[in-house]
Amino acid sequence: MTHDLSDVRFLTVAEVAGMMRVSKMTVYRMVHSGELPAIRFGRSFRVPESAVAAVLQNGVADVG
Repeated sequence: MTHDLSDVRFLTVAEVAGMMRVSKMTVYRMVHSGELPAIRFGRSFRVPESAVAAVLQNGVADVG
């Protein structure tokens, strides 16, 4: 199964935090809980831009 990654744009945790207007720690928590898919490169994470758009579109809310 071959995937074409030429169209995939990856964002850093800091970029995701800026887009979502949350702290970097919140993004790390979302990645570790599985709420936000990410790929690990060495010691850092990269998040597909499409995953961030999906989370923002679906409106993740932690109430209670």
